[in-house]
Amino acid sequence: MTDLDEYRDQARAWLAERTADLPPDPGLAESRAFMADLYDAGHVGITWPAEYGGRGLSAAEERAFQQAAAGFTLPVGVFGIGLGMCGPTLLSLGTEEQKRRYIRPLLRGEEIWCQMFSEPGAGSDVASLQTRAVLDGDHWVVDGQKVWTSVARQADFGLLIARTDPDVPKHQGITMFVVDMHAPGVDVRPLRDMTGESHFNEIFFTSVRVPVENVVGEVNGGWSAAVTTLLHERVSIGMGAARTERPASFAALRKAARERGLLGEPGVTDLLLDLYLQERAFDLLNARMSQEVKAGIMPGARGSVAKLLLADLTLAGADVASEILGPESVTGDGPVPRALAWAPGMALGGGTNEIMRNIIGDRVLGLPREPQLDRNIPFKALKVGTQAKEDGE
Repeated sequence: MTDLDEYRDQARAWLAERTADLPPDPGLAESRAFMADLYDAGHVGITWPAEYGGRGLSAAEERAFQQAAAGFTLPVGVFGIGLGMCGPTLLSLGTEEQKRRYIRPLLRGEEIWCQMFSEPGAGSDVASLQTRAVLDGDHWVVDGQKVWTSVARQADFGLLIARTDPDVPKHQGITMFVVDMHAPGVDVRPLRDMTGESHFNEIFFTSVRVPVENVVGEVNGGWSAAVTTLLHERVSIGMGAARTERPASFAALRKAARERGLLGEPGVTDLLLDLYLQERAFDLLNARMSQEVKAGIMPGARGSVAKLLLADLTLAGADVASEILGPESVTGDGPVPRALAWAPGMALGGGTNEIMRNIIGDRVLGLPREPQLDRNIPFKALKVGTQAKEDGE
């Protein structure tokens, strides 16, 4: 037995013992306790630098743990944004003090993180954001609004991008900050979606004071920092979904078709075959990207390919489920109705399908970019022009 085989077996045995007594729907307290135990057992931050709380091991150990964990449902979803997006951004761009302050508590589940980019008027065009941060002594004062923020109600900290210079083009006057979600002036309000749950939130900032040492990267260099986070986000969404059981998967729907005596019907067979091919392509792409990430090769803009494939696969699974299950696919409170109600959101969250296709065409395929007439115009002038148009001038 190789060392990796032993590592995998030990991890599997630990997970089997630790998850045996978990309640069916663990709450936040149970999730935090599980995350702390997972960290103490050495199964979080496996490849992250040891000096900041990670284990500093190789990609092979992380892959072995993922294989061990494949058969378990782990209550770690609320920590996904911190582990997949915020933590990697801090490791890439954070100061030494930020890494030593935030990484270890993030890994142990002591502090939950969210990401605050989108606004009511700046979703797909994130650089059009209007949340302002004004320097006042040794603090930045933040006023504005963010929306579609996952886990904001549970979060202790978040990565925020805000406009710090309106006199330069919109991509150049943005700064990224670490924001204390419990600070005075931060108001988090849940948004109920058609699943009946509140996966997202809107956040209002009223004179929120953020210390100058909480800048991530450089002042007015926030667009580059945001791109770093978004690349991690799209890779994280795709690769995370590849390790998650999908209620409207090929295997689940083939079983449902067999139980209903529909498996041999040509129309159903064609639908299932198309779904299988999409699912297989998605899984193979993520397996390749996972190997590259473990080898230190970041997929970059190709993360948008995984995100787009996931959105298309989710919608395709919803279509096949509705054909096979009929009214059952949208009634009741089971996993399939919830998955179908959630399916349209996958084509929006983390960047719309249209934005993903633009990124793929531009940065992966090298196609000509679409004209961007507002790219070199000072943001203040863009706002004045928009207001004049609205006033009929």
